Amino acid sequence: MAGLIHLYVGDGKGKTTAAAGLALRALGCGRKVLFGQFLKGRPTGEIAPLARQGAKVMRAKVGEKFIFQMSPEEKEETARLHIQALEEMEREIRTGQYDLAILDEAVDAVNTGIIPLEKLTALLDSKPAELEVVLTGRNPPPEIVERSDYYTEFVCRKHPYQKGIPAREGIEY
Repeated sequence: MAGLIHLYVGDGKGKTTAAAGLALRALGCGRKVLFGQFLKGRPTGEIAPLARQGAKVMRAKVGEKFIFQMSPEEKEETARLHIQALEEMEREIRTGQYDLAILDEAVDAVNTGIIPLEKLTALLDSKPAELEVVLTGRNPPPEIVERSDYYTEFVCRKHPYQKGIPAREGIEY
């Protein structure tokens, strides 16, 4: 079976949730899953259950600030840690033991300058042929769109944030 590349992108809620759902489906069918996450510092509800079901979870280290709030020095350190995490994920992927690799927020990591586009496209170009890969984020660069086989866009039409309702544990994270 040829492994394809999925893009779950857009400004709407549900990209990570969809990726986690696909991971759960794959795990339920006996597949091996790598769930890599970028730009998310606080715990999210999908991590522990995926790990309990057998997914290998890898997260890039990040502080409590958003990228746009960071000083140049903080952004540089975050970039170093994210590149290191991407390289560790790539080493795992190259073992050939996974059927599905999810790189959650990898597109945003590229867009914010935390991960060089060339490093992500090189990973996609050299992935094992049978590996399915999911990338999530917003505004994917054309180089990533060109490599994708699936392109699913999440569009926000209405969201509780617009009413001042903050993110809720178990729903938004």
